[in-house]
Amino acid sequence: MLLTHVLPSSPVIMKSGRRNPGFTASRVSPRLRRWLEGISLWLAVLLFLFVQPLYAEASETGPEGTGGFHFIDNAGQHQASATLLDTDYRVTVSGLIADTRLRQSFRNTSQQWREGVFVFPLPENASVYGMTLTAGERVIVGEVHEKEETKRQYTKAKKEGRKVARVDQQRPNLFTTRMANIPPGETIVVELSYQQAVRYQSGEFELRLPTTLTPRYMPGQAADNRPAQWTGGWAMPTTEVADADQISPFTVLPEDVGPDSHRASITLNINAGLPVSRVSSPSHRITSTWNGNAVEVAPESDAVLMDRDLVVRWAPARGMEPAAAVFHEQWQGEDYLLALMVPGLNRDQQLPRELVFVIDTSGSMAGESIRQARQALLRGLETVGPEDRFNVIQFSSQTHALFMESVPASANNIARARRYVQDLNANGGTEMASALDAALDDRHSGDEESPARVRQVVFITDGSVGNEAALFGRISSQLGRSRLFTVGIGSAPNMHFMREAARYGRGTYTAISDLSDVERPLDELFGKMESPVLTDITVNWPGQTSATEAFPGRIGDLFRGEPMVQVVRGLPDEGELEVSGRLPDGSQWQQSLRLDQAAPGKGLHRHWATQKINGLMDSGLTGQINDDARGEVTDLALKHQLMTKYTSFLAQEKTPSRPAGETLATDSVPTLLPAGGQGTMLRYPQTATLSPLLIAIGLVGLMFSAAITLLQRRVFA
Repeated sequence: MLLTHVLPSSPVIMKSGRRNPGFTASRVSPRLRRWLEGISLWLAVLLFLFVQPLYAEASETGPEGTGGFHFIDNAGQHQASATLLDTDYRVTVSGLIADTRLRQSFRNTSQQWREGVFVFPLPENASVYGMTLTAGERVIVGEVHEKEETKRQYTKAKKEGRKVARVDQQRPNLFTTRMANIPPGETIVVELSYQQAVRYQSGEFELRLPTTLTPRYMPGQAADNRPAQWTGGWAMPTTEVADADQISPFTVLPEDVGPDSHRASITLNINAGLPVSRVSSPSHRITSTWNGNAVEVAPESDAVLMDRDLVVRWAPARGMEPAAAVFHEQWQGEDYLLALMVPGLNRDQQLPRELVFVIDTSGSMAGESIRQARQALLRGLETVGPEDRFNVIQFSSQTHALFMESVPASANNIARARRYVQDLNANGGTEMASALDAALDDRHSGDEESPARVRQVVFITDGSVGNEAALFGRISSQLGRSRLFTVGIGSAPNMHFMREAARYGRGTYTAISDLSDVERPLDELFGKMESPVLTDITVNWPGQTSATEAFPGRIGDLFRGEPMVQVVRGLPDEGELEVSGRLPDGSQWQQSLRLDQAAPGKGLHRHWATQKINGLMDSGLTGQINDDARGEVTDLALKHQLMTKYTSFLAQEKTPSRPAGETLATDSVPTLLPAGGQGTMLRYPQTATLSPLLIAIGLVGLMFSAAITLLQRRVFA
């Protein structure tokens, strides 16, 4: 379409071809016309020069919102990472606690002294409690300090040329290792010790070891309008994600790193305290070797690519599934108890429901993830009953609902929803806040006649967002009568978001690792959603007083197959624990557990301290807490030697090793693109959309229109 720009002093050409008598060509001098024509043509040339690099950048960036960043050295030259990474996991499972020793080896392949910076994931419920630094024959034990003190000491040691390592927590499941003064051609090893609670549900144990992360979307505007500059990540701080540059490691393909870099060796020793009948993994091919009740598990390959989470599941022998279990530990003269109890809920009672399915169609879901998400949603539609109502919402940069309000689950509406889902593709940013608003808004449920209908929201996403705390606050304040269930998608979903969003949403969560493993976790999730819920749960420990500290302090709703787990400090292993709750029909459920049958436990004091710290951090929901709570978190972390948002690990040599005349170069070690994903992060995303390109094209069009108009006037003059 030709856009015509009319100048106030120009003659207007009428449909008949005659000029408007109110305007004459003589009002514009030939010199002025030539001047305007020249300016228009030069502007057009300049705009084309501006458009060309924008177009090239848009072409290279790939799917909208994926972005990237090139590795640039001090001379401004493109280069690959000079630090190679080798990783080793050794996991020991005892009952409900898994203890992991993680060794990260940083090998400097350059001829220059290096500082390696590596952003990496850990399990969302990990408690990091130990660190060592190994340089040659020297092994240096790390200590926990307040984060600011750690930064100060690290900077001083780095400047003085002493070998030093520091580990910080960015998110509960995202950490950063910094290792300074790695000599040319040498390897420095940082070893971390952490523990996590093993997940148990529906008669099966599960352990997840993340090895990489999906790049996270950073909403908001650039903070303080600062210009783009070199940082350790592909993103810049924004008004909504102040630490975006610290949680956005470069993401590359396996061929972009050394042939033996970013590989991991993994071994699990499982001693569940009862006979194990089978071990499986939906993510890797594994081998299992039994030795009595203990099982040693490892991937078939000696070294696996760090491009997906390792998921291992094991099931007790038939008839040995624990309905209740209790563990006991004494640490520094104090008793700690951990209790597990699985309520036996039946499936006889089902209530009519309103189901709202929300699917993430942002750029990070491109490739295998969007196929998993579509299949998950289609599977969910199969569970919608004739008495139910439903809706489908998709979100990326914008949010769109299939129906204006929830509609009856008629065959026609289900068929329409299936066609809608099958046509969904991944593109754009992850603007999750508006999707949560739309999903949790129950004012337009279309079901005013049945207020007792159970309202359930199924949120299908990879969780690749940097503003988790703000989203948790949104869920907590807007949940209303809904329950939120999260489905983690992809080979490396943000499980911290999945678990906490479901917790604040009074629901539960699951994760899908690949297309061959879609049905089992989804059938389990949707089976829970159809089953009765145990609510108003009360836990009474023998000898409990107002000073007794048990965590979590309030047990949330439990669905079929889910256990009640609570840890307490200061009570001996004697007497009976009593747990009660209310079933959907109003009847009471009650069960007791003898504490004198407690099995020995390990690391319960750290689990208790972590749970208490999590409770203190919940008090803000914005990621910020008051000074008193922050002081309490810091004291707990220092006493139990735990890494938190306010404490970090530091290990350093006493004497310098880098010669005074040698310079130190910083190398940000990349992570691997999660398997099945698309779009590496090698270039800073100038924008999340192509709007600058479209604006420039529009301006070029206007300039040409002005030039053509002037030329037409010259002809008619």
